[in-house]
Amino acid sequence: MELLKSASLLFVLLNPFLMSIYLMTLIRELAFRDFWAVMLRAHLISVVVFIVFAIAGERIFEEVFKVRFASFLIFGGIIFLLIGVRSVFSGKIVLFETRGDPEHLAGAVAMPFMIAPGTISASVLVGASLPPVHSAVAVALAVAASLCSIVLFKCLHDPLVTRHERLLNRYVEIIGRVVAIFTGTYAIEMIVRGCEVLFLTA
Repeated sequence: MELLKSASLLFVLLNPFLMSIYLMTLIRELAFRDFWAVMLRAHLISVVVFIVFAIAGERIFEEVFKVRFASFLIFGGIIFLLIGVRSVFSGKIVLFETRGDPEHLAGAVAMPFMIAPGTISASVLVGASLPPVHSAVAVALAVAASLCSIVLFKCLHDPLVTRHERLLNRYVEIIGRVVAIFTGTYAIEMIVRGCEVLFLTA
């Protein structure tokens, strides 16, 4: 029960629906085979990173990187704030160059959309509530569910775009602006939370 609860927490923070909006350029321009390769590599990169943080916890920041976790929250918030501000005015998020090998695109997908302060924090929380093996299983389940959801969105998108391209483009633009507002709000929340931790521990 605790394993499924932890996996659900990470899956919600990965939020494949919102990620699909951010990855719309790739969804539109890549063939299914190339898209699958990019998503698989990105999710494999992410699951390794999440498992490491689940097992190591906050010690990895203090002992390996010699930084406070609050600093990581603030920097991550700034990144998402820049993405949100840019996107709320354009209505779309074009952050990817679709030329190149799938492994290069996979790194851009994994960071910062999957490997982000929120998901890393969730991984640390998963590791604190479960034994190491169970933590790894919970992380793997959440990432696998995210991969399946995004690939399913791609399968639904391709037939629709040939029939209702204008309607779909308009829908994506509206959703993109709405998502950008929440992205900016979440970014401010991360920055404020990081500042609070810094002041409390100062």
